[in-house]
Amino acid sequence: MTQDSQYTEENIRSLDWREHIRMRPGMYIGKLGDGSSADDGIYILLKEVLDNSIDEYVMGAGKTIEVSIQGTKVIVRDYGRGIPLGKVVDVVSKMNTGGKYDSRAFKKSVGLNGVGTKAVNALSTYFRVESTRDGKSSSAEFESGELTGKEFLEETSRRRGTKVTFIPDETIFKNYKFRTEYVAKMLRNYVYLNPGLTIIFNGEKFFSENGLKDLLEDNNNQEDMLYPIIHLKGDDIEIALTHSKTQYSEEYHSFVNGQHTTQGGTHQAAFREAIVKTIRDFYGKGYEASDIRKSIISAISIKVMEPVFESQTKTKLGSTEMGGDLPTVRTYVNDFIGKYLDNYLHKNPDTAEKLQRKILQAERERKELSGIRKLAKERAKKASLHNKKLRDCRIHLGDVKKDRRLETTLFITEGDSASGSITKSRDVNTQAVFSLRGKPLNSYSMSKKIVYENEEFNLLQAALNIEESMEDLRYNNIVIATDADVDGMHIRLLLITFFLQFFPELIKEGHLYILQTPLFRVRNKKETIYCYSEAEKLAAIQKLSGKPEITRFKGLGEISPDEFKHFIGDDIRLDPVMLDRETSIEELLQFYMGKNTPDRQDFIINNLKVELDLVEDK
Repeated sequence: MTQDSQYTEENIRSLDWREHIRMRPGMYIGKLGDGSSADDGIYILLKEVLDNSIDEYVMGAGKTIEVSIQGTKVIVRDYGRGIPLGKVVDVVSKMNTGGKYDSRAFKKSVGLNGVGTKAVNALSTYFRVESTRDGKSSSAEFESGELTGKEFLEETSRRRGTKVTFIPDETIFKNYKFRTEYVAKMLRNYVYLNPGLTIIFNGEKFFSENGLKDLLEDNNNQEDMLYPIIHLKGDDIEIALTHSKTQYSEEYHSFVNGQHTTQGGTHQAAFREAIVKTIRDFYGKGYEASDIRKSIISAISIKVMEPVFESQTKTKLGSTEMGGDLPTVRTYVNDFIGKYLDNYLHKNPDTAEKLQRKILQAERERKELSGIRKLAKERAKKASLHNKKLRDCRIHLGDVKKDRRLETTLFITEGDSASGSITKSRDVNTQAVFSLRGKPLNSYSMSKKIVYENEEFNLLQAALNIEESMEDLRYNNIVIATDADVDGMHIRLLLITFFLQFFPELIKEGHLYILQTPLFRVRNKKETIYCYSEAEKLAAIQKLSGKPEITRFKGLGEISPDEFKHFIGDDIRLDPVMLDRETSIEELLQFYMGKNTPDRQDFIINNLKVELDLVEDK
């Protein structure tokens, strides 16, 4: 045996809680990221602190939560009961310590493992907790999880509650930035799930009276809804649903104990099953499940005793039991929907008639497309055997653990040189590459038939596995990686049009991004700086002084694989594709991708003038 392969007592090392969290942050908060994705670690830190404040509201203590984010500094203040003053330090710095182990105090809480605020503490360069109750206040400050001073106890007239301040560690979350759109969406979900709660974020008020009904109304165009939202509530369950007039696939928003389960789980599976069974029974027809659920827009929230999730970030429910004396999750959801949705349809015949017409329309369309779909699936299957278009990642090839699905990325690129550079540079465990051939079609106003008839769209749909539902989406991040020139911009626009036309929930749920790659490389013998704008180039020239070498990258294919590793690795820059809550998808597509109109001509002329002015100023 060689010395290198020896395994002795010296190889065994014990880490304290703080060291372990900082060394293995992914175990506690999922992926890290820079804030460009809604599930990046900085938002998980915020969520962990907020969950405690929400639990206070659920327990009837404190109707308002204040959130402030200024730059990298986050402050969360609630008006709950406050942490018991003698345990303030322990609650945020001792593992497996918290009030939620006592089910009498927190019967249906999200954070049951006593880890949340400890992770926030350990992963922050600055962390301060202050608790006020019974006319006294106790506070403590930490740096990277280490207590920096004594606990302070003082008399106070401030209202009771807990205030947490933290600054995420820039050495762990590199180049991070909080995006207000993601924070606002998170806070809206909290108020939808807790009607009566007020959250104030940087001065903006979030409040909901009608729960999940408000969620569907705020996230969808009213004119696109086939019938008024069906909103049903029980003791431990709430559902809201309608069908879209134009959307093709299924859309679900699911929650457990206030946690947004973006990957679904047992409750969402039961919900989908119960909708089909109830509607079949109501009409006395054996309709296909896909016809019933086609174009559905829905939300479900349930409350479970001590829920079991499939990961620390709690994105998928694994529990099969509701807890206590209640039946299984599947039985509970089926019984509720079977009774109350059936009652609703009997009492609202107009809605029942519209729903049946929608199902019959979906049935006709499915039969009309059956031959085309069969051929398309065969083509996609055959192509996947010798597929030069898709270079998959090892997670989907079975070589890497499935629990890393949140890290998966599909780069959609155009041309052999660009896809070759990305393929050689990528992380083969989690990053896949889909290569387009030429420009895709403008799919605006086309029917779903075109997705099956067009080889590019068909293979892209098959690669993503999104024909029926987002539930089986194979890649968490879908990144459009095209050249930063006119042709590249056009391809981006055509791909975004495709997703908006047929799979808008991909964008609504924050899965679609644009890859930013450097326009310039500025270097001298000692240093190389990559620049993403003219302003960055000028700053780099000034920094390096003298006459540095300047390279202008005209396309992705000009960037060597060794360089590309930086741009799709730790230093990746992604711009999320987002929809404004007030924007109608149909109006958006009609304006930008429909027939040319005087309004669009004026828009182009006015914005072109702005661009020219900027160039002249430079």
